[in-house]
Amino acid sequence: MPLDEVFQYRENSAGGLLRTDAKAITAQEKLDGKYLLRSNEAHLTAEDIALGYKQLLEVERGWRDMRSILDLRPVHHRLEDRIRAHVILCWLALLLIRIIETTTGDTWTNLRRELQRLAVGTFTGPAGTDRQTTQTTPAQTRILAQLDLTPPPRILTLDTTPEP
Repeated sequence: MPLDEVFQYRENSAGGLLRTDAKAITAQEKLDGKYLLRSNEAHLTAEDIALGYKQLLEVERGWRDMRSILDLRPVHHRLEDRIRAHVILCWLALLLIRIIETTTGDTWTNLRRELQRLAVGTFTGPAGTDRQTTQTTPAQTRILAQLDLTPPPRILTLDTTPEP
C-alpha cells in the first residue's frame, strides 16, 4: 500500500501518539493489485478486455521506445519522403524488437546485451589473414535457436596469402 494511503488512516490518540487504523489498511490491502476495467463492448469477456488494456500499454510503450530507444527524434531530413522513410524504418525496427521479445520471452535490453558480446576479429600472421567470430555462449546459442537463426560460422574468411 502506498505510504500516503497509510497516513490517510492515522488518528491522534489521547496521549498525542500517532496510530493507524489496522482494519482500514487490511481492507485496502485486499484491493492491492486489482483494477476495474470498463468496456462498451458487451460481447467481450473479462479476459479479452484485460488483454486489450495490456496490449494498449504495450502500444504506448512502443511509442515511448520509438522516441527514446530508437532515437526517432531529431529527424535530420527535410524532404517529406525521407522523413516518412525514417519513421517507417524506425517502426519496422520496433516491430522486429517486439517480435524478438515475444518469441524469446525476454526483454530487448537483455537480449541485446547478450548478443552484442558476439564479435568478429581479424587476425594477421605469417600464414595469412583470417576473420573469425567469437565462440557463441550457451545464452547466445539459446537465443538464436529460439529465433530459428543459425549461429554465424566460426571462420568467416581465410586468406592464406602470406604478408610481404
